Amino acid sequence: MTTLETVLNGLMSRYKERVPDVGAIIQAMISEGIIAGGNDIENDHIAFRTLGVPHLGIQSLEKIFLHYGYTKRDYYFFPEKKLDAYWYAPPADKYPRIFISELRVKDLSQQAQQIIHSYTSEVKADPVDGLDLNDGAAVDHFLHSALWRTPTIADYKTLAAESEYAAWVIYNRYYLNHFTVSVHNLKPGYNTVADFNAFLEKKGFRLNDSGGKVKTSPDNGLAQSSTVARMIPATFANNETLEIAGSYVEFAERRVLPQFAQLPASEIRREHRREGFEANNADKIFESTYSAQTGKK
Repeated sequence: MTTLETVLNGLMSRYKERVPDVGAIIQAMISEGIIAGGNDIENDHIAFRTLGVPHLGIQSLEKIFLHYGYTKRDYYFFPEKKLDAYWYAPPADKYPRIFISELRVKDLSQQAQQIIHSYTSEVKADPVDGLDLNDGAAVDHFLHSALWRTPTIADYKTLAAESEYAAWVIYNRYYLNHFTVSVHNLKPGYNTVADFNAFLEKKGFRLNDSGGKVKTSPDNGLAQSSTVARMIPATFANNETLEIAGSYVEFAERRVLPQFAQLPASEIRREHRREGFEANNADKIFESTYSAQTGKK
């Protein structure tokens, strides 16, 4: 197993433990006969959330994946959510793309900035610089370790009132925000986001309906949807507990590019499909952990 595979497997195993929908969706797909097992799923991309503060953020976290051969690609800006983001192409097609977003902390209110810095100022140097990136177990441990003290519920709620993204990261840190099922590689009847959504809803899964349940890029090449994050019990400072949004599952349909439309289905590869991401789709998918979605009955 490569170092990258050790890191990716560590991320996925903990994510599955914390996100009950992952196992439930895989089980539903198996019982429906869509796949034989979880390994049949192509993971389109995984996503991380970060804070734009000294020593952290995209510039720190990306070093891990650049070291493993990922290539930094397009930049995205989310003005309303005050986020910057990049996506990273994997060193081989069998690996997921990576999407890393970062909160523009300096664009928040003084109060929110002070709360965030009261935690992140505990980080005195870029923590990735001290990691042996060739030690997969050490990197896996780092991605699931606290970088600052556990927040108080009061701070969490104050941040959430202004930026639900900020609140999510102050508690969850680098925990995987989502993984993504590539539906276009599934069998007919399930290989579009619209068809897959219908299957999920029939099985009782709740979908993020911000901007519609199917979010489609203007060029019509990329369609996406996602579940709504389940509320999970979280332990804050002083052992106080509160139910907060966990992570979620995303679904992506990358359509064949017009210039390859004549290719027989058996010959279609990753490079023949729409690549990259779409800011407007992603903007709505972020809301899978927001109370406007999680709070719906």
